[in-house]
This record gives sequence, structure tokens and C-alpha cells, in this order.
Amino acid sequence: MRRVILLALALVLGGAAVSAQIYRGAADIVLLNVTVTDSDGHLVSGLDRDSFQIFEDGALQRISNFTRDQQPIALSILVDTSTSMEKRLGVAQQAAIGFTQRLGPKDVAQIMSFNSRAETLQDFTGDRSALETAILKTRAGGSTALYNAVYTALNDLKRVVAKSPEEIRRQAIVVLSDGEDTSSLIDYEQVQESAKRSEVSVYTIALRSKDESPQKGFNEADFVMRTLAQDTGGSVFHIQDVAELSGVYQRIADELANQYTMGYTSTNPKRDGAWRRIVVRITRPGVGARTKSGYFGPTISR
Repeated sequence: MRRVILLALALVLGGAAVSAQIYRGAADIVLLNVTVTDSDGHLVSGLDRDSFQIFEDGALQRISNFTRDQQPIALSILVDTSTSMEKRLGVAQQAAIGFTQRLGPKDVAQIMSFNSRAETLQDFTGDRSALETAILKTRAGGSTALYNAVYTALNDLKRVVAKSPEEIRRQAIVVLSDGEDTSSLIDYEQVQESAKRSEVSVYTIALRSKDESPQKGFNEADFVMRTLAQDTGGSVFHIQDVAELSGVYQRIADELANQYTMGYTSTNPKRDGAWRRIVVRITRPGVGARTKSGYFGPTISR
């Protein structure tokens, strides 16, 4: 079996990242969570509003909202519990528990396991003890319904809605798996469409054994998960030892805690629901921002 651990989280990582959220108020404000890194991959803090430029379909936008303050997070943690994870599940559990302990006091998280089907073991809560208990409930067995799990998590995060700008949470998905999808009822195109229409960033982690040789079809699986992360402003990790997970979780937690939040009202007056491409640039040399590829514009309310 092709071993690939996929960790889907939702927000930003790597060079720098952006996830877009539209707050429906007097005007449609596009909100972005941006992670900035230097050429060595180190997080860059202390930038001001003038250090950023936001382009939508090539047109420069005026940044109306900006803050460097840490924002609360709604996080869905997905754990692959297929049969092939049996020998690695114990270490993966401890790494996931360590990750939940790094969450902030206002953050909430959900725990979901997936093998032949996806199961929510703990709904969104800030109770670290409840999250740990849910993680320890995971048991290995069955096939891998990765797409079903990501699709379900995306829908669950839709329930974490903001009634005002002050209640907006960054949203992310983290998926842990060691194999390509083998039993989902929906296909990747459906998951990708849902992800691009969401306000969620997806992080993927691919785990391959050191002695595992490439097999036919693996490159396709790798491409699928890498694209899902890139489309949503997340990132993909490749590791060869499950013991590396703790470091990956730490990196993700650090990035989520050190993002910039900014917003703008689009200069595009059309309400046709069309795809709009977003690019974030940094004026300081040697640093960059990786962004969600875009968002679907507003439509005329009926």
C-alpha cells in the first residue's frame, strides 16, 4: 500500500500564507490571515500595514483592517485510523495530544478519526482534557476514507460562524493519514470545490517509510494533497518517521499563533459569484507571503 500521511489543517504555513473569509456586513469585507517567512522559512513578525500589498485579479486593494494580535482558532484535527496505522498510532496519538496542549485559551478544536468511515469523537471544545480523551479513543482498523473525512470537517467548520468581526475565528483542518484514499463515497474534485468555497486552510502531512519504494499512482496521490493545501493557503509536509510529527505540529501551532490578520473591501463591484484570485506581496526584501489562491465573489441576494 502507498504510505502517505496526510495532515490537513487549515490556515497558513511554509513561506507565508493567507486564508480568506468574507464577513457579510454593510460591505463585503474579505478577511485574510497571513503568515510571513524569510528565505530560510523562519517566521517574520513586527511588520506593519505598509509592508503588505493585496492584489485581487491583479488590482491593488486598500487594506482597511490590520492587526498583528493573535486571533482565536477553530481547528479540526483528523486522525487516520486505518489498519496500516496500527503500529504508529500510539506515537501519533501522543503527538496530537501535544498539539492540542499548545492551543490558546480561546481556541477550540474538534477530533475526528477516519478509516472506512469518518467519526467525530469530540465536537468543538476548548477543554484540553476532553480532546485528549477523544484522541486516546482512536483504534486502528479498516480502509482509508480520507476525502469523506475532509469533506465532513469542512461542513462542520461552517457551523463555527461569526455574528460580528470580533467573533471571527481562523479556521484550519489538520489531517493525519498514512495512505491514499481507498473508500470515500465522494471524489477529490468535490472535496477541492468545497475547500475553495470554505474559509478554511488545509495542512497536509505525508508520511512514507524509509524503506518504501515509489509505486504506481503515488505521485497522483501526492499531487492531490499538495494541491488541496495550496488552494486553501495551507501547506504539505513529508516525513519518514512518525516521531517527526511533534515537530510538525509545533511548527503549525507557531504559525497559527503568529499570523497577521487584515481585510479589504473589493474594488470589483460585480456580484456574479466568479472566482477571484488573491496575491499578497511583502515590500520588505527577502520575505514572502504564501496565500490562498482566491475566493468566490459575492452573488446577488434573492
